Amino acid sequence: SAPCACATRTSDKICAELMRKSPNRGFVCASATRKFGIAISLVSTARKAEAGMDKQQDFVLRTIEERSVKFVRLWFTDVLGTLKNVAVAPAEVEGAFAEGVGFDGSAIEGLTRLYEADMLAHPDPSSFQILPWRGDVDPTARMFCDITTPDGLPAVSDPRHVLKRTLAKASEKGFTFYTHPEIEFYLLNNSDWENGGAKPIDQAGYFDNVPGGVAHDFRRRSVRMLEDIGISVEFSHHEVGPGQNEIDLRYADALTTADNIMTFRTVIKEVAMEHGVYATFMPKPFAEHPGSGMHTHMSLFEGDTNAFYDASGKYQLSKTGRSFIAGLLHYAPEITAVTNQFVNSYKRLWGGGEPPSYATWGHNNRSALVRVPVYKPGKGQSSRVEYRAIDSAANPYLAYALLLAAGMRGIEDGLELPAEAEDNVWDLTDMERRALGYRALPPSLADAIELMEQSELVAETLGEKVFDYFLLNKRQEWAAYRQQVTPFELRNNLSSL
Repeated sequence: SAPCACATRTSDKICAELMRKSPNRGFVCASATRKFGIAISLVSTARKAEAGMDKQQDFVLRTIEERSVKFVRLWFTDVLGTLKNVAVAPAEVEGAFAEGVGFDGSAIEGLTRLYEADMLAHPDPSSFQILPWRGDVDPTARMFCDITTPDGLPAVSDPRHVLKRTLAKASEKGFTFYTHPEIEFYLLNNSDWENGGAKPIDQAGYFDNVPGGVAHDFRRRSVRMLEDIGISVEFSHHEVGPGQNEIDLRYADALTTADNIMTFRTVIKEVAMEHGVYATFMPKPFAEHPGSGMHTHMSLFEGDTNAFYDASGKYQLSKTGRSFIAGLLHYAPEITAVTNQFVNSYKRLWGGGEPPSYATWGHNNRSALVRVPVYKPGKGQSSRVEYRAIDSAANPYLAYALLLAAGMRGIEDGLELPAEAEDNVWDLTDMERRALGYRALPPSLADAIELMEQSELVAETLGEKVFDYFLLNKRQEWAAYRQQVTPFELRNNLSSL
């Protein structure tokens, strides 16, 4: 039988290990299933009955025993994207596969109400990895979880389920969604901003080489650790701001990418602590320096064919690709509350520099919201579009669900792509932008909330519970922020009024 579709991917340690040990059992891992839209070919019914579990679960249990794993962390996120964790002993993992692990869902942000508190976390065996920063002392592994109600139904407030549901809708139309994030963050001396801390660890700039600098060792250690945990890295470099860095993850299906982003943030925080520094994904920690975004490249595949590619199209972009971009532009103001979910996010979007503030698109135009990268001859399978507004603190499950839903709505409705932005959008006057029909993204969290509240697309994609809770939480954040007296007001008003 054919080997696993991703057995040659060195980043997928589980799959490669499985195929090396069982080359003739026709096993196809979950990563390949999501990538190619094919069904998992399981072992025979007799063998499954004998083993009592599928091969992935069997592999996880065997690896736990062979590697003397002492703890298994079960990960999931709340509605806002905060990583949650419960550790179970190795002896409990088989039971967790069979029945899930119970917890109080009402104690998790937005997950459920008090009178519906009981929830179950079901570990996804395809996400099993040994956590390399734990070393050989009490080896620890992790798996991401799907959350269900006690009767076995998916929890509608589980962000991972929101993305899986949206991916399933796209799959029904023959599409698989791939993403490739470029994640920016700052390295600071510490997080104590109240006492003169929170300073960048260097004064380097874009692509700068800093001999002997902390950032070099930090990035090298981070990349090695990410690779060890099965996350392939494409690039790493110093960004524009002092102490600002970027690490780009390789393309994967959107669910795998979202899992990888959550793991990435944990790895970056762990490596920072090893080096005695602090890593922050805050969108705009410094008024005078660039903010941190998570530019995301996206593509749709129909089987093995890139649906965005058309050799005869302008910029080799297909009608499907053009309609997908049109959908992103049309719904961008409505989804911004999720892709940019904090008060601070709007300091980045409207603080000047590279971040896009208007719903425009362009060919290799970095001031546009959606960029179509330069086409490389002979690489039609690499055709993609880049969405540049999303910041690195977003909940990737909800953000990617909405980006996909917006693009798919553009395809379904046959939306026409407006004229591209050929100039630097920031250099235009307000009158010129209005004349060109460039719509502004919301200038504040309050405006973003109002647009989201009126959005049928966002309500349908997120589902009632997530939609309502997200709006409630963001209204509370804005209300708390609005009551603050800022240093700007004191500096400009206290002595003169």
